[in-house]
Amino acid sequence: MKKIVILSGAGMSAESGVATFRDAGGLWEGHDIMEVASPEGWHHNPALVLEFYNQRRRQLHQVAPNAGHLAIAALEQEVPEVCIVTQNVDNLHEKAGSKNIIHLHGELLKVRSTRNQELVYPWEKDLNLGDTCELGSQLRPHIVWFGEAVPELYRAATKLQDATALLIVGTSLQVYPAAGLIDYAPPEADIFYIDPKPQINYELSKRKNLVVLEEKAGTGVAKAIDRILKQNR
Repeated sequence: MKKIVILSGAGMSAESGVATFRDAGGLWEGHDIMEVASPEGWHHNPALVLEFYNQRRRQLHQVAPNAGHLAIAALEQEVPEVCIVTQNVDNLHEKAGSKNIIHLHGELLKVRSTRNQELVYPWEKDLNLGDTCELGSQLRPHIVWFGEAVPELYRAATKLQDATALLIVGTSLQVYPAAGLIDYAPPEADIFYIDPKPQINYELSKRKNLVVLEEKAGTGVAKAIDRILKQNR
C-alpha cells in the first residue's frame, strides 16, 4: 500500500499571501530573530512577542489555501495513508481539508501555559498580557522558538520510516533538526522536490529516486501527485 508523506515549509503558504520569515519584506523585517522567537526574547519583552504573533494570527483570517494545499487534501481521498509534516504554523492545510497533520514548529491558532506546557488551548483572537491559563499563569504562543525542543520531531520521523513517496514542498531543508528528517525515508522511496528555486542539500543529493520540479506549490504539487498516482496504477 502506498504511503505518502508531505514535508511542507514557508514556500507552501507564500502563494496564499502568508509572508515568509526571512524575505526582504517578511515578518522578521525590523526585528532581530531572537527578539520575537526565543525564550530570551519572551522574558525580555513579552509584549513585543505577543504583538508579533497577534499580527500573524490576524493575517490568517485574511488568507485562503492555494492550489497546492487543495491538491494535497484531494490526494487524501485517493490514497489511504497521507501524512503532512509541516514547518508552517498556519492552518492552511486544515482549511484545505487535510486531516493528518504534524506541526513541527507549533500552531499559531493555539496558545499554552507558561507554567505547564501540556496545557494547550485553541486561540483565534489577540493574546495579551494578563491572559492566563487555568493555573493563573500567563499564556504564550504555542510556537517552538529557537533553542527549544521540537516535541513532534520523533513522531514525524516515524511517519517517514515506511513512506513509499515523499513530497518536499516550499522548504530547502537547510535548517536542523527538520533537515535531518530526510534520512528517515527508505532508500527506495520516490522523492519529489518542488520549489521554484531549488536548493539541493547533501541528504537530498544522495537520493537516486529524486525528481526536482522547479515550480511553485500551486502547480508543482499537482504534477507530482499525478506522477505518483500513475505509478501506482
